[in-house]
Amino acid sequence: MHTRAASWLRHRLGRAVVLSYALALVLPAPGLWLRRPHPLPPSHLTLHTAPLLLSLVLFSAGLQVPVRALSALLRHSGVLLAGLVLHLAIPLAVVPFVAFLLRRTPDADGGSGLLTAMILVVAMPVAAGATVWTDKGNGDQPTMVGLVLASTLLSPLTTPVLLATLSPLLSGGYAHTLAATGRLSEGGFTLTAMVLPCAAGLLCALVMPAHWLGRLVTAVAPSAMAGSLVLTYVNASGALGSVLARPRPLLFAAALAVAALVCLLSFVLGRVAARLLRLDAATASSLTLACGMNNSSASAVLITASLPDKPHLLLPVLAYGLLQKTAANRIVTRLRPPPIAAGA
Repeated sequence: MHTRAASWLRHRLGRAVVLSYALALVLPAPGLWLRRPHPLPPSHLTLHTAPLLLSLVLFSAGLQVPVRALSALLRHSGVLLAGLVLHLAIPLAVVPFVAFLLRRTPDADGGSGLLTAMILVVAMPVAAGATVWTDKGNGDQPTMVGLVLASTLLSPLTTPVLLATLSPLLSGGYAHTLAATGRLSEGGFTLTAMVLPCAAGLLCALVMPAHWLGRLVTAVAPSAMAGSLVLTYVNASGALGSVLARPRPLLFAAALAVAALVCLLSFVLGRVAARLLRLDAATASSLTLACGMNNSSASAVLITASLPDKPHLLLPVLAYGLLQKTAANRIVTRLRPPPIAAGA
């Protein structure tokens, strides 16, 4: 049901993301302008670009859920439950370990700024883009669709709980910063910017006649993919713009190292869990991807909305977003099920 435009962009998405980062590095001004709230006279409404783009992406994700995959979820309820538990439990194992390592560094606050950013990443639901990697690797699509939907719909409950549980690991005022961010997520960010758009798209997929749904997807899918790239550019402009204004190579290196460590541990623990559960290659691939792929765009939007004075926190988030795509490519390559022989 994908349009030609969406398919063309999807096959070049990796290069387009890199171009978005490069554009943010050399021309951050438009992205910084888009990050700011814009009043809409004569009304008293205010336009917030980043949450609007995130909502568009999640609406498109819900709209394109294959209805047949939903019916197959009943046959995958055990794996679905295991995936949700792992998605919540892995941050509780990874973040304290990373916090322990950061306290051994000379940083005055024990790397609490970097840790805050990583907590906001791992507390987010499974990235909708994980379904794309599942499709590329011939993985278990019903399981992945279920994990994306379930983690997104449960995020108003799970995100504040994870933030509150992990905030005692922070120091130097970052615990209060994370608490304020948790109140924002609990107060409606996850509901209005994530759950409601995804649920609206899913409802359209369930109730609309096929020909109407096809027309809607034809209009929305390319727009959502382009919106995703604009959102990447806006988020990157916030982080890289501050880096250009005041270069901090040590912070950049530390952000990359911490993001790489958290990403690696998340994928490794997901892979170990898949082996312990003795899952087949397709399901193991989906479960591993769900453990390591978080909605980094949502965490970047949340940081922008609640912590506009701390753009440096976006650096590890952006690094994680790139690294998880690189890791996902390796996962689907290694765990891709063997092709079924003709006539088998």
